[in-house]
Amino acid sequence: MPLVKYIEHDGTEHELPVEVGQSVMQAAVDNMVNGIVAECGGSCVCATCHCYVDEIWYEKTGEVDAMEREMIECTVDPRSTSRLSCQITMTDELDGLVVRLPESQF
Repeated sequence: MPLVKYIEHDGTEHELPVEVGQSVMQAAVDNMVNGIVAECGGSCVCATCHCYVDEIWYEKTGEVDAMEREMIECTVDPRSTSRLSCQITMTDELDGLVVRLPESQF
């Protein structure tokens, strides 16, 4: 099973197995990773699962559609590698993915 490394704002790391087809957000919620609130449950309407994908992984996470881009613009500190973790679906090719969590989701 592919692994994702979640790095909280304070540097705490969680390396977790994520099933292929599962969202990066859902794996974080299932494993109680601090920093992923996921208020909308993965519907791409709240941006409380905002994360920063490490640059070497960003292109591999897929296209950012217009709805996700609008939600990212509403986050506290959007960056060029910002994604909503609910919109990243795990694949074998993403084994080793590193996502960093912002200081705040609100």
